Amino acid sequence: VMCVFLFFFSPDFYNSGLYRMEGSQYTSEVTLGSLYQVQRLDESWHMAEVIQKRENPETKCTEYYVHYKDFNRRMDEWVCLPRIDTSKGPVEEGQKELETILELDGRERKVTRNLKRKHDEINHVQKSFDEMDPTTAALEKEHEALTKVKYINRIVIGKYEIDAWYFSPYPEEYGKQPKLWICEYCLKYMRFETTYVRHLDICNARQPPGKEIYRKATLSVFEVNGSDHKIYCQNLCLLAKLFLDHKTLYFDVEPFLFYVLTEVDKQGCHIVGYFSKEKESPDNNNLACILTLPPYQRNGYGKFLIAFSYELSKLEGCVGSPEKPLSDLGKLSYRSYWSWVLLDILKNTEGMVSIKDLSAMSSITHDDITGTLQALNMVKYWKGQHIICVTPKLVEEHMKSAEYRRPKLTVDPDYMRWSPPSKRPRSAKKH
Repeated sequence: VMCVFLFFFSPDFYNSGLYRMEGSQYTSEVTLGSLYQVQRLDESWHMAEVIQKRENPETKCTEYYVHYKDFNRRMDEWVCLPRIDTSKGPVEEGQKELETILELDGRERKVTRNLKRKHDEINHVQKSFDEMDPTTAALEKEHEALTKVKYINRIVIGKYEIDAWYFSPYPEEYGKQPKLWICEYCLKYMRFETTYVRHLDICNARQPPGKEIYRKATLSVFEVNGSDHKIYCQNLCLLAKLFLDHKTLYFDVEPFLFYVLTEVDKQGCHIVGYFSKEKESPDNNNLACILTLPPYQRNGYGKFLIAFSYELSKLEGCVGSPEKPLSDLGKLSYRSYWSWVLLDILKNTEGMVSIKDLSAMSSITHDDITGTLQALNMVKYWKGQHIICVTPKLVEEHMKSAEYRRPKLTVDPDYMRWSPPSKRPRSAKKH
């Protein structure tokens, strides 16, 4: 008598990542901290370090958190076992040559140090620890250790489901969930869709708390005081951290004001982005942190928020500058904004104009103006001071560039409903 035993596995088993078939062998050994070839979502294979392991509570799939070598950390992701090539075991990391081979204009070409640096800046390739000064390298290592694993894969907010980019320190019972649901009006975060649906039925909020200080057409800006609306501002910072790598403010929100940009329709005011600023900044910073949510990016909202921070500075009668250091993307956005503002002033101003005059008209600091004009090749250093050297033709040529064109969205000062808070009198100095 021959007995035949047939084993049937559900499709979930094959999709779960609990097995991998190589010929007739099953391989499931993945060593944390080791390097493997891993398949990305675009089906290309790249070297990646396996950092962490978990069981996804939704799919019951064993997942591995991987960091792709030479990619920004925002590309880190959780993958199932079939996407990891374990057939040859961990891969030894070869010594990378400095002269990287890149394909440029369809030709392979050796890249010099200078060209490699330019390539990295354009593509926002993060510097290695060896390329940083010791203090920065130490801080970066500490930051990376604290934020290495991104547990939250995506969030649902309003009509959007958005992939998270970075770790955010939500409370543990929420922070270890693969998916969070967030109310777009009050920013309350929830672990389950059923809880989220019930919340939408009872939540009365239809706009951010605080005071509406700008409304033109469908754009509205609210000023939210961190002292008055602490929970909302903390939730806003936790949300922002999902998309910002180097953000350290999460819970100490009381010293800050938050300016929340929304799109308005019949349903309410839908959050687009925000920036924050210190109530009392010893360095005259007019912006501490800025974010446009991913669904709204590349539509001019970032430059609108930057412009709004300067409109507030103008009403305060002072110059301002963003908190330093800026990220690579931040530098590009600010340099583009500063260039457009200064070129527009130079185009419409007759006669001589000094850097001091430009600062008074724009509320941009002397240093930011000097750096921008140097990049535009419009300033010379002569007898101990910077002199603006510009012709109408040079201004016109720069303004034709897509980088320095008028922004898609601009702030109309006539629609501002804001006045600076009264300054507390400083105590007299003791002699």
